[in-house]
Amino acid sequence: MQALGHHLVAGIDEAGRGPLAGPVTAGAVILPDGYRHDLVNDSKQLSEKRREQVYEDLIADERVVWAWGLAEAEEIDRINILQATYLAMARAVEALSVTPDAALVDGRRVKGLPVPHRGVIKGDSLSMSIAAASIIAKVNRDRIMRKYAVEFPQYGFAKHKGYGTKVHLEGLKNHGPCAIHRKSFSPVAKAAGEIQ
Repeated sequence: MQALGHHLVAGIDEAGRGPLAGPVTAGAVILPDGYRHDLVNDSKQLSEKRREQVYEDLIADERVVWAWGLAEAEEIDRINILQATYLAMARAVEALSVTPDAALVDGRRVKGLPVPHRGVIKGDSLSMSIAAASIIAKVNRDRIMRKYAVEFPQYGFAKHKGYGTKVHLEGLKNHGPCAIHRKSFSPVAKAAGEIQ
């Protein structure tokens, strides 16, 4: 996009569209020209330990402009997961200390994003700034879910981060949904019906 006259380009990606509980988060990252990091890659390709290491490297580098945003479970239930993802992405862009000229978004174009942008399919493996954004989004979401694991220990959030694993579905079946479950998601709605 720099060839098109855009100098400050943010990479944007999300984490947590699929889980049954917790927020969806988004990261927005503007990397300096020529930025290199051997481990910056799609967050899903990195171990949790590696992701945390790269995250700390990114946020410690004064040349890297980064921010993140989220949409809570009740917002997901109210406006649906796709619209909530767009909302989290817009919030991440708005939280940047510098407004980018344009953005590259992992996947398709985003409705309501406050800057010109282009969707890049499999962008987290093609663009370093999108990959960095995926790490910012994922690490922040994982940290939130580890905090929720303390508040709601019966579901095992620290391990599965809200995804529909066997352990999580067992917890839902035995205890019903908690405050951070996405009530509009089928397995959660089903569990709520069975508990009542």
